[in-house]
Amino acid sequence: MKFLLKLLALAFVVSAGVSALYASQSVNANYNAAKPHHTPDGFKNNYPHETNQNFWKWQWERLSNGVAPTPEGGWQSFLPSVKPDVAFLKSNRTERTITWLGHATVLVQTGGVNIITDPVFSERTAPVQFAGPKRQVPFMLTIDELPDIDVVFVSHNHYDHLDLGTIQQFKGRFPNAKYIVPLGLKAWFDEQGVDNVRALDWWDVVRFGHISYTFTPAQHWSKRSLSDTNRSLWGGIVIEDQTPVINAPQTQPWRFIYTGDTGYSKDFKDIAAKFPGGFDWAAIPIGAYEPRWFMKAQHVNPDESVQIFTDLGAKQALSVHWGTWRLTDEALDQPPKDLAIALKKMALPDDRFHVFKNGEMRRLD
Repeated sequence: MKFLLKLLALAFVVSAGVSALYASQSVNANYNAAKPHHTPDGFKNNYPHETNQNFWKWQWERLSNGVAPTPEGGWQSFLPSVKPDVAFLKSNRTERTITWLGHATVLVQTGGVNIITDPVFSERTAPVQFAGPKRQVPFMLTIDELPDIDVVFVSHNHYDHLDLGTIQQFKGRFPNAKYIVPLGLKAWFDEQGVDNVRALDWWDVVRFGHISYTFTPAQHWSKRSLSDTNRSLWGGIVIEDQTPVINAPQTQPWRFIYTGDTGYSKDFKDIAAKFPGGFDWAAIPIGAYEPRWFMKAQHVNPDESVQIFTDLGAKQALSVHWGTWRLTDEALDQPPKDLAIALKKMALPDDRFHVFKNGEMRRLD
């Protein structure tokens, strides 16, 4: 009976996805034949990987074999939560901070600007809220508790990174926010009545005040329905804060990169070449990597996360894309364990690649 219920739930998610189609075009309106990652009907990776992308085989394996159980003691046993200082976050316009709000949602405060990546504040990461992966850890901030958001970055259109309910609430709560999204995704925001949306191609730069934002390539894909595979682009973001520091020489801006969802590729060495001097902080995925036969091309494992950290020349890293939803086959508490092993293999100290608590805020200055 449990097996049948799981199968029915999966069917509900798929059918709901079909009914939740957003307007997709039969051709790529942004097509530029001079750009190798453009195709007439969408986009492709710079460095394609050969991989077995049989989704239904993977789902059948999961339904047949089950997935790793929640660790004994529940989420608190592997991911302690901490309530950030809401009053400070709301009033802060001077100190540089990073706050991890679960999965790929990171709040960055720099130069008096509040920036958030891939905000998802719903219980489930699915087209509907009655089926699909359910959040395993509590919310440490509500949307009402967030500071006034100035810039929202969405890396791609998968449901664990782009959530309709969250965007609808953001539209009312932060009417002046600017949105940075990949090429091909602006139409979705237009349909939701969201203004101030800038759609970027890889390496495009947009500047708001003293902070610039560069959209960077990643090894991934996009899909939000059965008929829109790779119709919109995917990628990461480099944030460069040129705010002058009083009584201190500034040889280069403060740099933060969020890689977005990604498999491992040469893209990260390409990014490093574009940004000599490296990055002060990097938000790098460490989770959702099993089974490797299916996930390798799209999600790094911790060994590859550490390689990306090295490729980028980052000083510090924040682990993201783990411990929030049960999306793949590894146990929820496995990514930090594998990360510790990977850092040891690479002879890197663990105080450079951080695993934050759920909701943890750190002051960087």
